Amino acid sequence: MNKTKDNNDLSLDLFIVLVRAYNSVVAHSTRSIQSHGLNSTEFGVLDLLFHKGPQPLQKIGEKVLISSGNITYVADKLQSKNLLVRIASPDDRRVIFADLTEEGRTFMEEVFPQHENVIAHSVEGLNEDEKKLAISLLKKLGHSAESASRL
Repeated sequence: MNKTKDNNDLSLDLFIVLVRAYNSVVAHSTRSIQSHGLNSTEFGVLDLLFHKGPQPLQKIGEKVLISSGNITYVADKLQSKNLLVRIASPDDRRVIFADLTEEGRTFMEEVFPQHENVIAHSVEGLNEDEKKLAISLLKKLGHSAESASRL
């Protein structure tokens, strides 16, 4: 077998292992989130607001990787659950901020540590040094793949 074929086979094996590992970890996360009556997108918005504070609605979509049209729907759902509030910008009437309600903040203070533990449990197959190495290698892989996609 030639080197190119070996490298291509190895690349395909890496892809399969990466996807399977990702799916396994995401399954833990999804179950945790759904146990609290939310979907992953809703939780992502609450997580962003919990850790970063009030955000313009337009920017939330970019940060949690959802379309601008979908952010309105997600914000509506979270507002109906009394977890999110919209606040008009005092500086620009076109800008609407989203923030957690008091109930939303209390909810995240209770739920986030549990969710964090679920994530930690889902990756406990690696020790601390292996996690650091995996982070470094996956960042390198991500940057390389991103650069290659621009060609």
